Amino acid sequence: QVQLVESGGGLVQAGGSLRLSCAASGVAFSINTMAWYRQAPGKQRELVAGITSGGSTDYADSVKGRFIISRDNAKITVYLQMNSLKPEDTGVYYCNADVETIARRALDAWGQGTLVTVSS
Repeated sequence: QVQLVESGGGLVQAGGSLRLSCAASGVAFSINTMAWYRQAPGKQRELVAGITSGGSTDYADSVKGRFIISRDNAKITVYLQMNSLKPEDTGVYYCNADVETIARRALDAWGQGTLVTVSS
């Protein structure tokens, strides 16, 4: 059983920065890829960034060069450093993890989300 808890969202002016954190708790055989998704008002949820257990990263084109995803495997925590924020970055950001349980069953774990609002 794995739970994900996001933190770090808030209100920021365009051009500013925020750092989101997602901490995993519980017991699992392994946690593989961790990722951040976001859902803007009136839009579908989209992948923002992902990172494998080995540190390989992928980013949505819209955030490349501005956002950085990282993880601390010992703490089982993933971070999203968001720089040069734009109003279009506004949305609820969700943490996701690919989990393999002790029983070797694959699961997707999701956090409750943290709201990021970027004002113009």
